[in-house]
Amino acid sequence: MKIAFLTPEYPHESLGHSGGIGTSIKHLAMALVKQKHRVSVLVYGQKEDGFFKDGDITIYKIKNPKIKGLSWFLTKKKIEKLANTLHSENKIDIIEAPDWTGISSFINLTCPLVLRLHGSDTYFCHLDNRKVKTINKYHEKKAFKNADGIISVSKYTAELTNTLFGLNRNFKVIHNGINLKLFSPQENTSTEKTILYFGTLIRKKGLLELPYIFNLVHEKHPKVKLVLVGKDSPDITTGNPSTWQLMKHLFTKTSIKQVDYKGAVDYSKMQNLIKKANVCVFPTFAEALPVSWIEAMAMEKAVVASNIGWAKEVINDKKEGFLVHPTEHNTFANRILELLENETLSQQFGIVARKKVETTFSNDLVAAQSVQFYSKTIKEKSK
Repeated sequence: MKIAFLTPEYPHESLGHSGGIGTSIKHLAMALVKQKHRVSVLVYGQKEDGFFKDGDITIYKIKNPKIKGLSWFLTKKKIEKLANTLHSENKIDIIEAPDWTGISSFINLTCPLVLRLHGSDTYFCHLDNRKVKTINKYHEKKAFKNADGIISVSKYTAELTNTLFGLNRNFKVIHNGINLKLFSPQENTSTEKTILYFGTLIRKKGLLELPYIFNLVHEKHPKVKLVLVGKDSPDITTGNPSTWQLMKHLFTKTSIKQVDYKGAVDYSKMQNLIKKANVCVFPTFAEALPVSWIEAMAMEKAVVASNIGWAKEVINDKKEGFLVHPTEHNTFANRILELLENETLSQQFGIVARKKVETTFSNDLVAAQSVQFYSKTIKEKSK
């Protein structure tokens, strides 16, 4: 099968920063290629047009036209033209797009379109208690309504999306997957105790709660380090251009000395950073189904994460990790301390978590499930 992905991001040095959507697409694309399918990735929002090969995956770079008031419309038409050309040349059979800002609305394709729900702006604004832009919600609803098929990375995300848009679309839950060989258990030879967070530094991921949590951990274990990895971002609530700058003032004078913010790190180096961690923490308020949690679990790391919505589809509390609400700072800190002080429990969580990833979040499994859904969608579209 010839499958194309439309996306605003993809992990490659020539394409700029990539977050969770791009990471999940790359995991899936690599698994599809392994299963002898042909994969193309159409990345919009680029500085220039062009295409290149990333291994066996063909990447098309799309530069957004810059004309005031028309850029978004012209970008959609440019994507439409490219996708339909690739279809007419028998280079793609089906295209998948994310729900974010409804990029696929008003794109008229000659091939079937599958929308994968990673979490729309409407979805995240709801979880973040912010007002969504009317134009974004309009395009997202139209994209959701008009897609030939709907995949969601979690049941929670699909059900909430249906509610928010006042629709009742059928959907197939196919979780995000990861490369089990790329993220595999490795011996931690580091002698210092380390807590790791990796992901974007942003309010919705609980980064303004994390300093309070770490301050409490630091009181009991002054030598424990907190390592932060990820791109800094502006804070919408305060207008501050840097979430990291907001965070720094929330640490105590002594705990901040034990914080190492590494900034954005190349994806190929993440495995080594996860390897050195004793506990991985994710105090997030808003996700769809986080790849970062699964990557940590795959490497047999003990995890303390948020208990909101999607969380129970990833981790069973007290079995594969601990789930705690991000605002419950004392409980969150105590769970981290419990894992730092009880190596047997930490290892037990890690082993069970790895098994959960192998049976539920393998990218080979996700690829097979996706192809089955693509085939069904193509058949239904051709009737």
